[in-house]
Amino acid sequence: MFTSCTDPSTLDGLNWLACYLTTGKHVLFYKSFFVVLTLLAVTAPLALGVGFLGAVVSRSKHAPLRWIGTLYTSMVRGVPDIVFFLFVPLAMDQGFEWVRHKTLCRDWSEPIRQGNDFLVCSAAKLPLGSAPQSVHEIYGFALAVLAFAVVFGAFAANVLAGAMKAVPRAQMETAEAYGMSPRQSFWRIMVPQMWIYALPGLSNLWMVLIKATPLLFLLGVEDIVYWARELGGAKTSHFTYPHPDWRLWYFLGLLVFYLGFTKLSEIVLARITTRLSRGQATMAGEQMRKDT
Repeated sequence: MFTSCTDPSTLDGLNWLACYLTTGKHVLFYKSFFVVLTLLAVTAPLALGVGFLGAVVSRSKHAPLRWIGTLYTSMVRGVPDIVFFLFVPLAMDQGFEWVRHKTLCRDWSEPIRQGNDFLVCSAAKLPLGSAPQSVHEIYGFALAVLAFAVVFGAFAANVLAGAMKAVPRAQMETAEAYGMSPRQSFWRIMVPQMWIYALPGLSNLWMVLIKATPLLFLLGVEDIVYWARELGGAKTSHFTYPHPDWRLWYFLGLLVFYLGFTKLSEIVLARITTRLSRGQATMAGEQMRKDT
């Protein structure tokens, strides 16, 4: 990055370290922290939305919808996460390409499935072979986000469904006595109050989501785990600054990052819990009334 770093063989001491830590590959390593934070920022609300929809469907009065919601939450929660993290991106990728193939390549006569191979015309490929590398990276990241949303949406659905059941039935009956329709009582009474019951479970789910971000490495996304392994290893072609095996120090840095981010999350979630507990008929709300 600096002019003085042109010839690494002439450097030593702090100059060598400064040039080493500012190489282009290290810049990608620093950017990968942004990738992880972006994943959390995008996946959390998306998984919460999927979970809310799953919770509503699982409580539906219509049996087929209720069965679908129950099957979704039970299947995802009963299968190891890594299976879904590897299956969902592959299934969605092939599904998208299959639809494009049927739409764009109607004259294709060969079968798409040929043994273990999945073959579609070049126009149906996602992304296209001529697309820039950034498009390939964004597409892979989007598939990873969908995989995380499907998996953690199922857990969120279970938490939210339990929170809906925890809202006192007497309040729903009171809403009905005042003439509210089932839809009005759901949105005006149940949904605003269920969050205080759901927050402990959602807080734990957020912590699990943070710990699951290294699975991006398994999905082909160059995240912080990928770069820590590559840059810390003694044998690598990613840079021109040979060094011993420093993976211990790189992964120690990741440990500090995750612990610090987890601590920050605990502080924020505690404040949200305190705010939502005000005026609620819960143990926390009752304690706040006594304290005042």
